[in-house]
Amino acid sequence: MSPSETLAPTIDPAAAHLTPEHMEAAHRHLVAKILAELTHERVLVPSAVPDRVDTWSVEAEGGARYTFVARVHQLEHWSVDPASIRRTVDGEPAEVDALEAVVDLADALGIPDALLPVYLEEVASTLQSAAWKRAHHRLSADDLVHADLPTIEAAMTEGHPAFIANNGRIGFSLDDFAAYAPEAGAPVRLQWTAVRRSLAHLSVGEGWTEELLWSHELDDDLVAEWRELLRGLGEDPDDYLFAPAHPWQWQHKLAITFAPDVARRDIVPLGPGRDDHRAQQSIRTFLNASDPGRHYVKTALSIQNMGFLRGLSPRYMRPTPAINDWVADRVRTDPELQACGFDVLREVAAIGYTGGAYQRLPQPSAHQKMFAALWRESATSRLAEGERAATMASLLHRDTAGRSMVAALVEASGIGARAWLAQYLRAYLRPLVHCLARHRLAFMPHGENLILVLRDHVPVRVLMKDVGEEVAVFDGVDVPEDIARIQVDVEPDLQVLSILTDAVDGVLRFLAAICADDGLVSDDEFWGLARAVLEDHAADHPELAERLADLDVQRPRFAHSCLNRLQLRNTLQMVDLADQASSLIMAGELANPLAPPGRT
Repeated sequence: MSPSETLAPTIDPAAAHLTPEHMEAAHRHLVAKILAELTHERVLVPSAVPDRVDTWSVEAEGGARYTFVARVHQLEHWSVDPASIRRTVDGEPAEVDALEAVVDLADALGIPDALLPVYLEEVASTLQSAAWKRAHHRLSADDLVHADLPTIEAAMTEGHPAFIANNGRIGFSLDDFAAYAPEAGAPVRLQWTAVRRSLAHLSVGEGWTEELLWSHELDDDLVAEWRELLRGLGEDPDDYLFAPAHPWQWQHKLAITFAPDVARRDIVPLGPGRDDHRAQQSIRTFLNASDPGRHYVKTALSIQNMGFLRGLSPRYMRPTPAINDWVADRVRTDPELQACGFDVLREVAAIGYTGGAYQRLPQPSAHQKMFAALWRESATSRLAEGERAATMASLLHRDTAGRSMVAALVEASGIGARAWLAQYLRAYLRPLVHCLARHRLAFMPHGENLILVLRDHVPVRVLMKDVGEEVAVFDGVDVPEDIARIQVDVEPDLQVLSILTDAVDGVLRFLAAICADDGLVSDDEFWGLARAVLEDHAADHPELAERLADLDVQRPRFAHSCLNRLQLRNTLQMVDLADQASSLIMAGELANPLAPPGRT
């Protein structure tokens, strides 16, 4: 071996995706998103470039200037062409770099100086993830039309469509990323523990008991092994509950931060379970790949991701099954919702460790949210013959060649874009409006929180998830005392934002632009289809006329709630989860594309 060969650098296989080519594409995609979403939120105000069609410029600090080509859609949505972006500094060409863009625009963004490095780290991690996807994802949108739910989940490239730093995951190493990131699609075996019953709680929903839960989720002989292990330690197995943990959480938090509890055998490590699980887009939720009929499992994961540490509070988890029972009862006994096929994936059980010193502290902290889990009904178990499930976020997906998933689905369905979108909007938008009007119920209906059920590539119904943490009920609707936390006291003008902000601006804005850019339907056609869905619902429910008038989903304008502004204000915790409404940041109003033509 020659000296030069001896000294030749070796590339860590885990970092093989970090190439100039993949990173340049990642930078351009993310800078396009920075320009688009911050213009949408009115943080940036691009100027039209004279004599150049659809060309715009943004002046930044330090002599930086960005020019780009973009189409402007309704709801002030900007479709920026990543390949068109040019950056100059003092008139000289410069690299298009997402971190440099944040620094260039720092004054306009208003990030507190002390938090700017944290935000840059989340942006850098998002770029790392994007480069990995470009290196490893091979499935086209046409492939995904025929794929199962786990494959579609792993193939998603974007994360949250509005948030810029949406794959932060601060705390993960490269090896952790390969093992646990949803896009890696690697099998994961949950770390199981036994927790002392007197220092924990297990709550179960209607139709479930502790015994039924274990028999559904665990093999009987494995439970017998664990009970024997506890006896071998001199403990009574009946004094313990079984609790799953994310393997990363066990290694980095529970075995260290709770080391005294482990030593006291208040927490007893039992080892990995037998079933392979796959991480979903929400990263701390797993579907069971070995037995898809078994429940999803959501775990605490104390990494910094998209403005939060992703913990789970044992106190917050306790009423979760009861909340889900109450919501499911309303959904499943409503003829309109049943006719639409709308349903919820119940969170049927929750467990939380309440022992140790951290839980005794009066001041809330991340340490109180490190050890809890819940079990949610599996979407796969809810499919009928001939049905297929996909995350609704897939409707906003483009493959590496730029082909959109929605265009591929429309083509495969053979029914045309207008018919396809009308069916989708009836399955998605109509039930959300009905829940708010009839039951005063609001969900968090972004794409990752809904499962789209398709037959012959056409949406037939949707399944809502993440109910316990994100549902709200308005107008003093009576609920059992143990679930009173879901009651929220706000006026109809704020209630309707659960539709206009979360569904219209947060989901349909992006879908409408994709449909227009891909030539499926124009902006006007898309929003006309959405208006027709609302008008059909109102015509079918004259008894809701007064309530629908109060909500006025088709008002000419609505308050412009800005998500990135929240993260820019506080990159460590975007909102107060106990009082989210008061945390919102508004930037004037948006013209409502659902308003009838001519209404002002």
